[in-house]
Amino acid sequence: MPVKGGSPADNGYGASCGSDKADVKRLAPVNDAARMETIPWAMQMKAVSTEEPNRLVQTLTGGILGCGGWVLSRGANDTGTVSMLFEFERQACVDIYSVMIAAGLELSQNGHIRITELCQCTRSCVHDCATEIASIDLEIQTFPTEMSFKGRIHDAA
Repeated sequence: MPVKGGSPADNGYGASCGSDKADVKRLAPVNDAARMETIPWAMQMKAVSTEEPNRLVQTLTGGILGCGGWVLSRGANDTGTVSMLFEFERQACVDIYSVMIAAGLELSQNGHIRITELCQCTRSCVHDCATEIASIDLEIQTFPTEMSFKGRIHDAA
């Protein structure tokens, strides 16, 4: 299904630039293996959140941009899955990590390990690698409390 407001060709990642709209549909996740190989700190992470998907996308986007990062693609589907691909300079890794936690993400154990490793490695060689680019392909499964509350009311009726 094409992305509302644009075609997948708009930016090469399957999401249009107008993805802040509440009715955006994302295409199948992009697994660009060649891109991941060219960036040494290209990470794939999974997380869960109880935040509403559209609000989560807006919060994360604002936080990433505020840290000097670049959001390459973003979107949410009908099942509550949010996908984001973003890049940032390694010197901002602690800020990016903080933004993800402050936005309400519960990263997987592997996600915590990878970003902690990035932060520690960056700290130990800050003069040599501070401006290198890191990339995160983030998949978030949301379970908004609103939806679960409505589901319980509907089940009880």
